[in-house]
Amino acid sequence: MRVVVVGAGLSGLAAACHLRGAGHDVVVLEREDQVGGRAGTFTEQGFRFDTGPVVMTMPDLLAEPLRAVGADPAAAVPLRRVDPSYRAHYADGTTLDVHAEMDALRKEVERTFSAADAQGLDRLLAWLERLHETEFDAFLDTNYDSPFDLARSPRRGLELLRLGGFRSLDRVVSQHLSDERLRRVFSFQALYAGVSPQQARAVLAVISYMDVVRGVFYPEGGMHAVPRALADALVAAGGTVRTGVPVAEVLRRADGSAAGVLLESGDVELADAVVCTADLPVAYDRLLPGLRRPRSLRRAAYSPSAVVWHVGVRGGVAPGTAHHNIHFGHQWPEAFEALVGRGALMPDPSRLVTVPSVSDPTVAPEGDSVFYVLEPVPHLGGDVDWATEREPMRERLLGFLADSDYPTDVVVERLVDPVDWRDQGMALGTPFALAHTFLQSGPFRPRNVDRRVPGLVFAGSGTTPGVGVPMVLLSGKHAAQRVEAHLRGRG
Repeated sequence: MRVVVVGAGLSGLAAACHLRGAGHDVVVLEREDQVGGRAGTFTEQGFRFDTGPVVMTMPDLLAEPLRAVGADPAAAVPLRRVDPSYRAHYADGTTLDVHAEMDALRKEVERTFSAADAQGLDRLLAWLERLHETEFDAFLDTNYDSPFDLARSPRRGLELLRLGGFRSLDRVVSQHLSDERLRRVFSFQALYAGVSPQQARAVLAVISYMDVVRGVFYPEGGMHAVPRALADALVAAGGTVRTGVPVAEVLRRADGSAAGVLLESGDVELADAVVCTADLPVAYDRLLPGLRRPRSLRRAAYSPSAVVWHVGVRGGVAPGTAHHNIHFGHQWPEAFEALVGRGALMPDPSRLVTVPSVSDPTVAPEGDSVFYVLEPVPHLGGDVDWATEREPMRERLLGFLADSDYPTDVVVERLVDPVDWRDQGMALGTPFALAHTFLQSGPFRPRNVDRRVPGLVFAGSGTTPGVGVPMVLLSGKHAAQRVEAHLRGRG
């Protein structure tokens, strides 16, 4: 059977590898001139930048699609564990190294905060382990047909309830950790899911488990090496990847089922099934003319967006600078209330500064540095005019780098704001897709199939299971399973 995959991002390439491993004829069509989707790259004046996600966790989920096509994951994408996973910088001058080894992290917490918080950390880590064991197979690594599918795992559901998985994330973390600064390390990840720690359900702590407990990794060659390795493995196994090929429409047969795709060139690629990885609302609006968005998308709540400033500078960073640095502002609930509640800029923002040049000198000329600076900002439904705000934002970020003792002799820069994300095909200009509110998570999140178009399957962060590198890799796997079920039904 022939399957067309629209988009060579992580979810599309994962789906393609699983489908090729199952013996199908697979062709991946990517509109850009390189694979990767949001996980792209660019090089200028000797500085190399990753344009999308920069935090790699759960490498086992990357190994699955690679093994599906016979590749050796360790050889395809050599990974190095980052230690510390993060360095937290607090507004009062305190720093905390979030070590990759839990014993080292425990000692760091006791040194920085208190023995009581070190003991609380032990309890929190044990809770996170139980949460992950309960949640992953039954609720994340599965395809749902309706919320009633939760009844398939009543024991797991009761265990999640017992663990407090449906309570406030902030409240559950607070039960174990008394210092508010430390609690931020285990709750800031809620922002990836588009909600504040106060609004987020504790089940989202599985994201904290993925990067704090299981660790953060750096792929040799940068994050773009991940989609590149998936594409290379797919091609080596007999699949096809074509770049610079924008798709105009998903074609449907008289019975409504997917028949292939129409390219913007006017050519047609026929198929027995189609996997579409475009941002879900955009996929309906642009690629499925005449098909109304499902109800779950017509009333959807979206995650905040982010400004990302890619910067190449002359000079090195201070000795001991971490790969990933989180700079927390004084304000915490007030900042989230502005961002999520009012659609306004954070009055006292927290920011991520990733410095890949400390782990990989090849990303910059000798002695120089590369920064990836991220500040959460409202999506385009918020109250910010980016035509006037763009330059002030750049100046604030430059001042922040200087105040934080990073070198600021800028050689190369590229600032990406919500308008740029929108122009890249992301609804409301957010790369984080739909927010993980309770009614947009798990079986309530928009499904990866639409009964009106049999043989069309969606993948990516807008559908199940959600946002982040681990989740979109799972999304590709789930899409492949859906295609397999459809093709078996046809047979």
